[in-house]
Formats: sequence, C-alpha cells, structure tokens
Amino acid sequence: MDVESQSVWEEEAVGTARLPDPVRTAAVRAVLIVSLALIEAVIEVLLALGHSWLSAPMMLFTVLTCVVATWSVLDVWVTRQVWNQRNGVVSSPSSAARALRRERRRARRTARLAARQRAGRRRHHLRIPRPHSA
Repeated sequence: MDVESQSVWEEEAVGTARLPDPVRTAAVRAVLIVSLALIEAVIEVLLALGHSWLSAPMMLFTVLTCVVATWSVLDVWVTRQVWNQRNGVVSSPSSAARALRRERRRARRTARLAARQRAGRRRHHLRIPRPHSA
C-alpha cells in the first residue's frame, strides 16, 4: 500500500485583499477597547451581584469605556471611508446588473432602428406624387 503523507494544513489563496495600514491599526485599537469594555462590564456585574461598594465607580468607568468603544468602532468606519476616498477604489463596471441593462439598451436601440427603417421604407413606397403647378 502506498500511503501519501498528507499535511494537516492546506494553504489557500486569500479571497480578499489585506486592509490598509491605517484601517488595520484603527480596527486593532477598536478590538482592544471593545474587549476591555466587555471585561469591565463582566466585572461590574460581578461587583453588583456581590453588593460591593466598588460597583458604583466601576459602573461609571464601564459607561465611559462603552462610549469610547463606540467611538473607536466609528473611527474604523470613518478611517476606511477616508482611505477609500483618498486612494480611490477600483470600480469595474462588470456587474451583472450593468451587463443586463447594457443588453436591454442595445436591444431597444436595434428595435428602434429597425422600426425607423421599416417606417422609412413604407413612406417611400406610399409616396403619392403631387402635381406641379406652373
């Protein structure tokens, strides 16, 4: 029996491009702040359940951290938008919807052209000569 050694890991090409550096740093910062906010929220719940006097100040810090976490997530979104505006996004007009619209426009254009040609031939054949007045 011929047994091939198969690797556990198979490398595959990544389908999406890597985030730009400013966006990636903002995302890492947001993940760290959001994780800190979640840890503080868990500690706050445990302190509240234990009727500790630290529960009140911890509640204030948790609310403040949640506001900062929301701000940091918005910062990721804004940084991404700014990056796209400044460096441009490659936009290719090859979507399926555009292709279908293009096909419909071509079909309508050819139908109009054919109708004009038919109407032109009919007018040409149905022309009645007028008598010339001298």
